[in-house]
Parts: sequence; structure tokens; C-alpha cells
Amino acid sequence: MRERKIKGASQSNGEMNEKRERVVKASRDITINSKKVIFQVHRISKHNREEVLEKAEKDLKAVTDQYISRLVKELHGTDFWKLRRAYSPGVQEYIEAATFCSFCKSGNLLTLDEINATLLSLSDPSLEPLQINVLDYLLGLADLTGELMRLAIGRISEGELEFAEKICRFVRDIYRELTLLVPHMDDSYDMKTKMDTMLQSVMKIENACFSVHVRGSEYIPLLGSSDPSSFLLGFPLSKEEKIFFQPEIDQGT
Repeated sequence: MRERKIKGASQSNGEMNEKRERVVKASRDITINSKKVIFQVHRISKHNREEVLEKAEKDLKAVTDQYISRLVKELHGTDFWKLRRAYSPGVQEYIEAATFCSFCKSGNLLTLDEINATLLSLSDPSLEPLQINVLDYLLGLADLTGELMRLAIGRISEGELEFAEKICRFVRDIYRELTLLVPHMDDSYDMKTKMDTMLQSVMKIENACFSVHVRGSEYIPLLGSSDPSSFLLGFPLSKEEKIFFQPEIDQGT
């Protein structure tokens, strides 16, 4: 009897570990393909807005239909919370891509309820549907502000100051609301870590927009310069941001 119980528990653990590995793989695929959606949205300009966003929406739908649906199938019959750490990174990236695409199209924030509504059709009606939890949504939202900062700086370099200022107000509103919410969250270590980065994004956009108003056509110095006259006012760009902005730096020099 005891040996059977031990054997059964060992088999159950083995099955759970195999499922965890499949969920991690599904999460990784979601991350990779959601990043492609984000890169597509970054191609937006005043001349190709509809074309770029139309392709981004198609790519996002493909992520939902192919990769999110695979994750949903893997999690059927499982307590979602047991494997949350395995699929959370992919879900956060998906939220970042979906909200980024939505903002650039409508200027509004895609809500958690709206995202979860799109997932209902992926689940078997007889089983509990996968619903993204609030923490993963907020973590994805925190990452969204970094992409909006990059978009705002890029649009300023193309002379689209009004769009950049709209982004600035939007990011500032997100940061303000989260500063009120995060202190009351129980599991908020990851969120608190991202708040500092979010503040840096807000300040970079604000400083860039302010510099345009003050300096006019002289607002495109080297991004991330430590020169006090830089429109980022001494806030260095990360390694990833320098790589992202390099084409625009080259065009401006």
C-alpha cells in the first residue's frame, strides 16, 4: 500500500514537471512572438499608421490563436496558480503587446476584462477558462510604459510632438495610478522593482517634450548624452535603448 502511494505520488510529480516544461516552452513562444508585434508597432509614423497597425493587429491575433491557445490547452485541468511562475513572463509580454497596439490605434488603455474576454473562445466551455490575473496585467502594463517612452522619443525625432505629448500624459497617468495601488499589493516585489524604471521613462518623455518647446529645432542631440544640454538631461539610456535608437541617432547626425 505504502509503495503504491509513493509510486503514485512520484508519477504525479513527474507528470506535473513535464507539464511545467511544456508551459515554459509555450510561454517562451508567446514572449518571442509578442515582441515581434511590439517591433511592428514601433514602425509607425504619420505616413503609414493604418498599414502598420493593421499588420500588428493581425500578428497579435496570430499570437492569440496559435500560442496563447496552446498555453490554454496545456493548463486545462490544472490549478492555474500552481504554474503561474512558468507562464507569467509570456503573459506579461502578451499584455504589453496588446495594450501597446491598442493605445496606438485608439489612444485608450486596453483593460484586463477586455483582454480576458478575447481568451474565452479559446477554452473548452465545460472547463474553467484561463483568465489573466491582475498582477500579471499590472506587470505587463508597467513594461508598456518603457515601450511608450521609446515610441515618444522616436516620434519627437520625426517632428510629431503632439503625439509624443499625448503619450506623455498617458504614461504619467499610468504611473500616478500605480503609485497609489502598489503599496497595497501583497505580492508586489516585482511591481515595486519596475516602478523605478517606470519613473525614469516618465521623466525621459517629459524632459524630451519640454526641451522641444524650449529649444525648438535644436532638440535632437545625441540621445543619452551626459551633456547638461541634452534633452534627456543626463538620464543615460540603457544598452537596449541605445541599440533601439541608433538608427535615429545616425539620421540626426
